[in-house]
Amino acid sequence: MLYNLAIVIYDFIVHLAAPFSRKPRKMMKGHWVVYELLRQQVEKGEQYIWFHAASLGEFEQGRPLIEMIRAKYPAYKILLTFFSPSGYEVRKHYRGADIVCYLPFDKPRNVRKFLDITNPCMAFFIKYEFWKNYLDELHKRRIPVYSVSSIFRRDQVFFKWYGGTYRNVLKDFDHLFVQNEASKRYLSKIGILRVTVVEDTRFDRVLQIREEAKDLPLVEKFKGNNAFTFVAGSSWGPDEDLFLEYFNNHPEMKLIIAPHVIDENHLVEIIGKLKRPYVRYTRADEKNVLKADCLIIDCFGLLSSIYRYGEIAYIGGGFGVGIHNTLEAAVYGIPVIFGPKYQKFMEAVELLEAKGAYSIKDYEELKSLLDRFQTDKDFLDETGKNAGYYVTSKSGATEKIMNMINF
Repeated sequence: MLYNLAIVIYDFIVHLAAPFSRKPRKMMKGHWVVYELLRQQVEKGEQYIWFHAASLGEFEQGRPLIEMIRAKYPAYKILLTFFSPSGYEVRKHYRGADIVCYLPFDKPRNVRKFLDITNPCMAFFIKYEFWKNYLDELHKRRIPVYSVSSIFRRDQVFFKWYGGTYRNVLKDFDHLFVQNEASKRYLSKIGILRVTVVEDTRFDRVLQIREEAKDLPLVEKFKGNNAFTFVAGSSWGPDEDLFLEYFNNHPEMKLIIAPHVIDENHLVEIIGKLKRPYVRYTRADEKNVLKADCLIIDCFGLLSSIYRYGEIAYIGGGFGVGIHNTLEAAVYGIPVIFGPKYQKFMEAVELLEAKGAYSIKDYEELKSLLDRFQTDKDFLDETGKNAGYYVTSKSGATEKIMNMINF
C-alpha cells in the first residue's frame, strides 16, 4: 500500500538524517526509548485518555481540553504524544499529563505495540493529525477517537477523485469537532456526518494565557508612561525593515521587538538597523532600561505576556511563509497589524473582517496606518475593542466538546 510505503521511506530518511541534524537525531532517540518508557510508566488498572499533537501549536490547541478533563475527571490518567521534537522537547515535563512521549511511526507493527501497552479508553487527535494505521486500529478495537479543532479545505486530498483511501480514514473518527461551517459542508459531501462546528479551542487557550500572563517589571519600567508602545512579535527581517524605519523617525514611540529567530546574527542585524537607544532584555536592569527606546527580547517564553504592554501589536511572518499567532496579541484588546501573506489563517481573515486588524504590504501603508493610530484615538480604541471582542466571542469550544463526550 502506498501509504505504508511512504511511512517506511519517511522513517528511513529520518534515520539517514539523524547523524547530521539535531532535530531528526532527537526524534530517533525519543523513538528508541518510547516503548520502554511506556512499559515503565503506564500503570495497570488505570484508564488513560490519549491526546496526540503534531507539535507545539497543536498541543496549545488541545491543552484547554486536557486541563478541563483533568479538573472535572481526575480519575483518568492523561497520555500525551508528539510527532515533532519542537513540541516534545518544549513540553516533555508538562504537568498536565501523566506520560509524555513521542508517537512511534505509523507502521502497523508499531501501532499494535503502542496500543497493546497503553490501551487508552479514548483518544483525541488535534487538528491535522490523520494517521491511518493508528485510526484504523483504534476503530477496530472500538476505542472512541475524536478529531479536535480540525479544519478542512476544498484542496485537501480527502476531496480529490483519488482520495478514497484518505476519505475512509475519516470514517474511523467517532466524531469530528471542526472549526467552521465550510469544513462541515465539505465533509458532508463525502458522507462524513458525525461532525459538529465548535470553533477553535485556541480561543479558549489564549484567554487562559491572558489570565496567566506574567508580570514583567523590567518591561513595565521600560514602558513607563509612554502612550505609544509598539510590540513586534515573531518578526523576521522584512518585517523589521518596515517598522524599524518608522520607529527611527518617530521619537514619541517606544518599541519592543521579540524576533522569531533569536540568534546572535539576527540580533546584530536588528541592532544595525536601529538609530535610537536600545537594550537587550537579558542585559537590562532598572537603570539602563530607562535610557532605552527599544527593548529587544532575546529569550523565549515572554511574548504572550509582553503584548499587554503595547498599544499596538505587529505580528511577523507576513512577508514570508505566513503570519504567526495573531490571537495572543488580539486577546489584550489592541489593534493587530501583519503583512500580506495571511490568507491561510482563518483567524487573521476574520480579524480583518471584524476590523480588529489591518494588513499592510509596504512601508507607506504601515506609515499611513500608524500615523492614523497616533492621531485618532477613537480609531485606535475601536480597532482594539474589535480585536478583543473577536477573541472572546469565539471562545467556548472546549465546553461544547466536553458536553458531547461520554466519560
